[in-house]
Amino acid sequence: MYRYAAFVLLLTSGIVFQLSHGVEVEVKDSKGDLCIYANLTVDFSVSYKKNDNKTGVAEFELPSKVTINGSECDSKSSLLKLNFGGHSWSVNFTLDGEKYQADLITFSYDLSDKTNFPDAESNDTLTITAKPEIKDVVKDTCYSCKSRDMIQSDAVNQTLWNVLMQAFVSNNSKSGELTHCAADLPATTAPPTTHAPTAAPTTNASATTAPPPTTPIPTLPTPTVGKYSIKKDENSTACLLADFGLRIGLKQGQKYQEMNFDPNGTTTSGRCGVNSSDLIVVSNSMTIMLTFTNDTKKFRLHALNITGKTSSGVAFSEANTNLSLWQAAVGASYMCNKEQNYTITSALTLFTFDLRVQPFGVKKGVFSTAEECQSDAESFLVPIAVGVSLLVLILIVLAAYFIGRKRNAATGYESF
Repeated sequence: MYRYAAFVLLLTSGIVFQLSHGVEVEVKDSKGDLCIYANLTVDFSVSYKKNDNKTGVAEFELPSKVTINGSECDSKSSLLKLNFGGHSWSVNFTLDGEKYQADLITFSYDLSDKTNFPDAESNDTLTITAKPEIKDVVKDTCYSCKSRDMIQSDAVNQTLWNVLMQAFVSNNSKSGELTHCAADLPATTAPPTTHAPTAAPTTNASATTAPPPTTPIPTLPTPTVGKYSIKKDENSTACLLADFGLRIGLKQGQKYQEMNFDPNGTTTSGRCGVNSSDLIVVSNSMTIMLTFTNDTKKFRLHALNITGKTSSGVAFSEANTNLSLWQAAVGASYMCNKEQNYTITSALTLFTFDLRVQPFGVKKGVFSTAEECQSDAESFLVPIAVGVSLLVLILIVLAAYFIGRKRNAATGYESF
């Protein structure tokens, strides 16, 4: 659920109170002029070691009460620092000519916080850094990104969304002009490329054309099918179900490669909502976030965010929040057993195998009746059509045979 923030900034203490999960802050320079504006939501997922040698996962969000102590502004570099409950989250900006960017996000978390880290083995404060994809922001504009941007690093996943930030503010006021993130921009309409001769191409009206590979692509085995589910709580049955095998096609520069997603040892999280549901699947090398929406009649895959590292250790992050895939009636499931390929962005192609999903209306923890994709339906129509054709041919041959016999019998009678 997206809720809008309201805030009161107390300059004397640097504390921000607000009524929703997003936080809105203003940082002022030594002259009292506005130099950084930020309105954003950040969700955290942190893995930590517990006293029983098991691994715990802390999931929390940037709270409604933060301080901005430690934030500072300069003509060429600025730092936004948000402090909460012994933890801190900061992002530094640098200005280069007429554009600025966010160079680094730093997140420090205190394991002695027993509310978020119960039974933690250590009381240490740990720090991780990550490089966000916030760049080429035009000076005197706000960076805007409503899409969810998951940033993965070590034991921490950070998801930024509903972001509106401006560094190097001039004239003591936030700009009304926006520089949008790539994930919020509409994609060019184009059909997806065909991966294999046996795969029927699937139309994705909101995806871009995948570039052709420049080097031979090694043959990969069929991906292992993973089975994933989300529960609202430990005592309830599944409210979201998904079975699929995935292959990722990725272009980085002039290099194109494909990687199978390995479901073994993955962790699954997410949420079941009324109009929107999320499934997050994390493996050793990749994090995949699927967002489904419904209009009370049909559901669809609305957004896909994939981050991770290639086999050579190169990081990547691709997202599209304007998809219309895997559509079926609410209360039913969507199924497509045949291999399908979808062009998600200009650099990312998704291949699915033995796909079945139901993000809404799951009853008793099992899939409802499936609505099949066109390729599966055609696979049944072909043998039926062949069978009908053979039957018609047999009937024609039999009819010709009996007509011939009847004529021969009549001719023999007359000549007698």
